[in-house]
Amino acid sequence: MKTWDVIIVGGGIIGLSLSIALRKLGVTVLVVERGEPGREASYAAAGMLADCPLETPPALQPLATASAGMYPEFVHELQDESGLEVDLRHQGTVLFPSPEHVYQRAPSTTGNPLPSPLAELEPALADSERPAIYLKERSVDPRALTSATLKAARHRGVDISSGTKVAAVLRSNGSVVGVGTDKTTYCAPAVVNCAGAWAGYLPPHQFPTRPVKGQMLSVVGAPRGTLSHVVRAPEVYLVPRTDGRILIGATVEEAGYDKRTDADTIQRMHQAAIHLIPTLSQARVLEAWAGLRPGSPDNLPILGATQTPGYFVATGHFRDGILLSPVTARVMAQLITGVKPEHDLSPFSPGRFQT
Repeated sequence: MKTWDVIIVGGGIIGLSLSIALRKLGVTVLVVERGEPGREASYAAAGMLADCPLETPPALQPLATASAGMYPEFVHELQDESGLEVDLRHQGTVLFPSPEHVYQRAPSTTGNPLPSPLAELEPALADSERPAIYLKERSVDPRALTSATLKAARHRGVDISSGTKVAAVLRSNGSVVGVGTDKTTYCAPAVVNCAGAWAGYLPPHQFPTRPVKGQMLSVVGAPRGTLSHVVRAPEVYLVPRTDGRILIGATVEEAGYDKRTDADTIQRMHQAAIHLIPTLSQARVLEAWAGLRPGSPDNLPILGATQTPGYFVATGHFRDGILLSPVTARVMAQLITGVKPEHDLSPFSPGRFQT
């Protein structure tokens, strides 16, 4: 029977990025995905690489900043190995802070002035006098990113099993020996749970992850030059793509594993976007969808080794899975191969939920 050094459960951007990081260290890897790789939360994301202190939990800020800084090299390698374009954009973000942001973290709202008047940065905005700040953030197309990561992983020699649901992590004498699926058994001395919103259902440990639903839509056909920057407002955010699409999102809903879209919700977001940029009324809705982000009780990722030797977890990234994929891959690969991670993972330890 074939064996691997590491089995990764979950083929989203976190699991695929980790598989590449491990292969770079000479580790043999099998990724087991219950559906189609990259088609859950990674596929549904907007792709804002936001590490803004206004919105990032303080405990997560060091990882977020480090990962954002890794992105250009991360994308360059993926594009080089896959031959696919990822659409990494560097134009930055115009943020309209909420009253709560201004009240709670006032220095951050005054320390990021606009590089030029708002009417020059984004002429199509309806209210160019609205208080705003500028953030030097990037954005990426998560669908293109995940496709490139999947192709690069295969290029690196990662084995991938799709349409296979892992039922349990198998142990012998207390240590991991592989996973059991609905079809077969795969053997490895190390297993990493990267199953996103489904991570809590994989024995022997019950991680308190939950699905947090997000609905979004995209439009096409807006006048050329309608939007250059990501625009984030309390009521809605807008993310332009180089191919002319503009993404509009997103809700945060506790709705279980329901991925259906609601017509009224999509219409409300669409109208909020038009209120911000009236020329979007000339665009047509291309697509509407919903995804399930993996949330945790404290809205922080769950990263590290479990109490079972050989069993690791990397999940609970909530709204930051795309942003955190490079740094998560690096630190988890270090941890799994016995190297001290270059970032402190104690705030994200799975042990914080175990009694």
